[in-house]
Amino acid sequence: MCGIIGIIGKQNAANGLLEGLKRLEYRGYDSAGIATLYNGQIERRRTEGKIQQLQKRIEEFPILGRTGIGHTRWATHGAPNETNAHPHATERVAVVHNGIIENFQELRSEILASPCQLASETDTEIIVHMIDQRLRQGMTPAHATRQVLKRLRGAFSLGLIFSGEENLMIAARQGSPLAIGIGDGESYLGSDAFALAPLTQRIIYLEDGDWAILTADGVQIFDANDTEVQREIKTSTLSGAGFGKGGYRHFMLKEIFEQPQAIGDTLQAFVNPASRSVNLPPLNFELSSLKKITLIACGTSYYACLIAKYWFEKIARIAVDVDIASEFRYREAPMETGGAALFISQSGETIDTLAALRYARTQKQHILAVVNAPESAIARESDVVFHTNAGPEIGVASTKAFTTQLTVLACLCIALARSRKEISNAEQARLVYALTEVPARAAEILNHDDRIKEIAHSISESRDALYLGRGTSYPIAMEGALKLKEISYIHAEGYAAGEMKHGPIALIDEDMPVIVIAPTDDLLDKTISNVEQVMARGGRLIFISDKNGVSRIDDIHAQTISLPAVDAFVAPLLYAIPVQLLAYHVAVIKGTDVDQPRNLAKSVTVE
Repeated sequence: MCGIIGIIGKQNAANGLLEGLKRLEYRGYDSAGIATLYNGQIERRRTEGKIQQLQKRIEEFPILGRTGIGHTRWATHGAPNETNAHPHATERVAVVHNGIIENFQELRSEILASPCQLASETDTEIIVHMIDQRLRQGMTPAHATRQVLKRLRGAFSLGLIFSGEENLMIAARQGSPLAIGIGDGESYLGSDAFALAPLTQRIIYLEDGDWAILTADGVQIFDANDTEVQREIKTSTLSGAGFGKGGYRHFMLKEIFEQPQAIGDTLQAFVNPASRSVNLPPLNFELSSLKKITLIACGTSYYACLIAKYWFEKIARIAVDVDIASEFRYREAPMETGGAALFISQSGETIDTLAALRYARTQKQHILAVVNAPESAIARESDVVFHTNAGPEIGVASTKAFTTQLTVLACLCIALARSRKEISNAEQARLVYALTEVPARAAEILNHDDRIKEIAHSISESRDALYLGRGTSYPIAMEGALKLKEISYIHAEGYAAGEMKHGPIALIDEDMPVIVIAPTDDLLDKTISNVEQVMARGGRLIFISDKNGVSRIDDIHAQTISLPAVDAFVAPLLYAIPVQLLAYHVAVIKGTDVDQPRNLAKSVTVE
């Protein structure tokens, strides 16, 4: 959600700012802009819509200067139009801002009581006017910014430039991530290391309350008490390469097809194929000592938690609570000292998940994280990090991050069960072997994409869809419904198949596609019973199973997707793939923006 890029460089900054903004597109946005300093004056170019439109504007009206800031905006306060687009500026200062200023109305009233005129509906514009007032009083940029920061409440990150100060940029972070890049006689600012990857691998992550003065020669960092502090310079593992679609029509499709490799890479980090055992990173506690685990996440990652709950409770025989982060943080749940709280996030920056982590820390929990961004805030604040090794995920709708999260959680389940002596070495070896088969089986599914594409046409004209599953297939049903909603804008719901008669069956008619996830497991008979009830009411059945499951419904008129037969333990990893592809092809048929669906952002960094 929203993106910041800043450059104090040796060349014209506009091209670098545009490239940085393109790398931030995956976060989601609805307007974009840049501001530079040229001959001591602030120049701006802003547009509603995509970065291509901003690039056309700059080609028509070039913008010069070696120092500048850029922004992709996801609307919070005010409509997504050019007037509300960032950067916001006066003659003396320009700002880009991620997050929300919670006391916006109070500060806005103060601004309106002065001679200032507000041009936009945003909370951001008040920041430039508050700083501008202090600059007119003779304060330095650093002094003016410091004073204003103390008035702001909320979760935000800022990048500021000042007229007449071509070798100066000021950054600030409170709750919303922000990184500084160190170059050779250059300095950079970005929402994340990914935006800075082509410019530098030397990264400083600001901590909450930090503000910083950037020049071409280096950076000074101050904490919330205005005390100068040193923050570690880390070497980013991200590369400026590998950002393209690789010949695929969309990033989402590319990332779906990358899943065999991503799952394999993740397994290599956790599995010893020779001994068929799981190796975890060093822990600061004994796994066997845990009595309870709390799993917390948002969105697709929450569904990964639900699947892990089935695994942990059935195989490792440990009590598990699962919570949506945005609900958990306000419930003030009591947590027994010494428990483990496991946080799952693709970006590692989701604000609700991060806040829940901090609450769990106050409850004296062991803090574990499953993230795809090892340099993220959640990773940095956790005791132990399990990295998913999925690589950058650009499509807003999560695909390979989800299946690699499941891979990590499956490995953790096996290690936990073995430490608790709930499974034997032989059973561990069996489960590990089942996991090692997943990349090859995933590739088989992807080689039969044409069948899924064909079925997608029968869904594309529907207004609603129903997904059903039992056991670990129930969260996959919810994930399938979420994917369809996210990118095709078709209303869909995922239900436990056993709950169908408790309400959803009333919706079933000849216009309602019912997608059933039904691997061969000990619940297949019950799922087929639900299928018969769907067909008795004229529902349009799409049945996803293996050869055995498909053969069980030969006498039922249905569209089927046949998957390879696998151990029931790993079925969720494979059955996630056809529901991803089904949603993708429906969205393509409908002509929606697959990679950047409306109103959605990749990383939700404000409430």
